[in-house]
Amino acid sequence: MKAAVVYGKNDIRIEDYPTPTAGEGEMVVRTRVSGICATDIKTLLGQGLPKELPTILGHEVVGEIAEIGAGVSGYAIGDRVAVYPIAVCGRCEYCRKGRHNLCDHEFGLAHGIEGGFAEYVRLPKQIIDIGGVVKIPDDLPFEKAVLAEPLSCVYASLKACRVAAGDHVVILGAGPMGLMHLKMAKWHGATVIVVDILDSRLKVAAAMGADHCINPSTTDHAAAIGKITDGKGAAVVIASLGIPKVVEANLKLTRKGGTFNVFGGPPAGEAISVDPRWLHYMEITLTGTFACSPDDFKKCLTLIETGEIRVDDLVSDTFTLDNFLDAVERAKAQEMIRGIVMF
Repeated sequence: MKAAVVYGKNDIRIEDYPTPTAGEGEMVVRTRVSGICATDIKTLLGQGLPKELPTILGHEVVGEIAEIGAGVSGYAIGDRVAVYPIAVCGRCEYCRKGRHNLCDHEFGLAHGIEGGFAEYVRLPKQIIDIGGVVKIPDDLPFEKAVLAEPLSCVYASLKACRVAAGDHVVILGAGPMGLMHLKMAKWHGATVIVVDILDSRLKVAAAMGADHCINPSTTDHAAAIGKITDGKGAAVVIASLGIPKVVEANLKLTRKGGTFNVFGGPPAGEAISVDPRWLHYMEITLTGTFACSPDDFKKCLTLIETGEIRVDDLVSDTFTLDNFLDAVERAKAQEMIRGIVMF
């Protein structure tokens, strides 16, 4: 099969690679669409490269079942499916509480399992056993269904922040995940304020329904947010980008009793300072969220299928494996909203 194979930092090659086969309890999916996540790009830049190389990245996968291993029931060759990418034990304390993303034994596509930037991907027993291979209807396009995984991470984020109708929600960063936070917060009935230093991204956010768009390089965004919220601050602030100094500089946009969520994955080894008196007397919830549960994933597939949340306007660029390296360069240069690879 053809695959985008990672050999090291900034070293990815499009080449022939052994086609996987399904062992007992496993299946192989023929990839139809694979999404390009910011995590994939950071990994290619050397942040969190897997120990075992070469490997294949890509954890946002939809396709058709090509092979079913012994002991797997309820599926048929040719079924159209979306894949929850985390393989978990299903037995540890976190799994029993439904917090599968924190499983003590988790691994997943592109993180211990070769991922979806390839024509075929093997799915281990652990993903299948937790219902992580979800059938999708014939009338749901693959290029929409592939966005269920990143959207479900956003859904989990806003659930953890207890976003409610009427809340003021500030989103720091209008990249693809920030825009998904915008859509999900609007679905919850919130008033959404998007902050970004790129006017081009703010223009996209405005078109997607942001109530207020602020460029902090030209406007005192803290003062503007204070005015919008009658001096109270935001009920929820979400840092959709992983830049520690941005997190630290914007903590106090949060109102009394509010929540600040670090969603974007920060680099290792960088710390921030927090005023403990502010945290204590304002009763602030300072939290982080990572990935999602299988139930979150299934919920977001339904939201996409029913059209409750529109996702087609998030895909700005479409690639094939033949021009995958162009996709990497455009993502690194922040020249696209969301890219997908079609097979």
